[in-house]
Amino acid sequence: MTTRAVPAVDAVAAPRARSPLHRFLHAREASTFLALVVLFALGTLIAPGFVGTDNFLTVGQQIAQIGIMAVGVTFVIINAEIDLSVGSIYGLGAVVCGLLMTSDVAWPVAALGGIAAGALAGLVNGLMTVGFGIPSFIVTLGTLSVYRGVTLLLSGGSPISLPASDPNVAAFNLLGQGKLFGLVPMQLVIFALVAVLGTIVLSRSRYGFNTYAVGGSAEAARLCGIDTGRVKIAAFTLSGTLAGLAGVLGLSFLSYVQGVTGTGMELTAISAVIIGGAALFGGSGTMLGTVIGVAFIGVLQNILNLRGISSFWQTVATGTVIILAVAADTWLRRRSGRR
Repeated sequence: MTTRAVPAVDAVAAPRARSPLHRFLHAREASTFLALVVLFALGTLIAPGFVGTDNFLTVGQQIAQIGIMAVGVTFVIINAEIDLSVGSIYGLGAVVCGLLMTSDVAWPVAALGGIAAGALAGLVNGLMTVGFGIPSFIVTLGTLSVYRGVTLLLSGGSPISLPASDPNVAAFNLLGQGKLFGLVPMQLVIFALVAVLGTIVLSRSRYGFNTYAVGGSAEAARLCGIDTGRVKIAAFTLSGTLAGLAGVLGLSFLSYVQGVTGTGMELTAISAVIIGGAALFGGSGTMLGTVIGVAFIGVLQNILNLRGISSFWQTVATGTVIILAVAADTWLRRRSGRR
């Protein structure tokens, strides 16, 4: 009796390759992106002057500084930490740069001085959080006031204005006021570069892998040989550095800074990261999501401005969006946990 060969058939069919569209629709950023599309359509219908290259580039310039800060905050939040001091660090970086500029220091050195001040402030946040084991919420809530006080002390409580007639100042102002090819604001270009570099570090480097590991479970990461303290300190330092950079750009744009500059910006930066899909408890989030979150806030504020809505209501609208974003993230986590 002969045995007929039976064609091999997999008992379980191999999973079909998912299309890019399928992967995107199931990504954490998809809901925020779709909300941005809906908001864009709404703006087209109700906000006169919303659709236009000039307005879109204006929005890009307006979100650049918050976007740069949000890139740094993304690393901190994925590490399951928080940085409430970035608004104060923004002001500190701007004031340090302004003082150096008014002392006739060459603008590249002055700009680096402002960025270095931000990096040092971020490093202190990280060292206190890791070294003393104090929750980062408490540490940065305290340094929010400390750095603001230092900024006021350095400036003497007086505003710092840069004379546009000074060639050194004129060259410096190109960072914030210049336009690439006479069209694209330099601030937007710098934000794009920072976002790309942040994406590469977060998704393509060992540090990025360690960031997700520490945020997901610091103890498990430690058992795997990851220096969790170093990873967190680096995240806080990066956050401070980018906040300082944003402050320098803000000074370059306005040629003016005072001790209270940057107040409240920390909430907007954190909001953008959360709206972009990062989990408050760490371990998840992407740089693309942060960029979408920043764009969402910028477009929302632009529509409200074009409609002549009070800035007070804009604050209410932003807060409402944050609550909805966190509620949606919590619901999705519970839903996935039941599966």
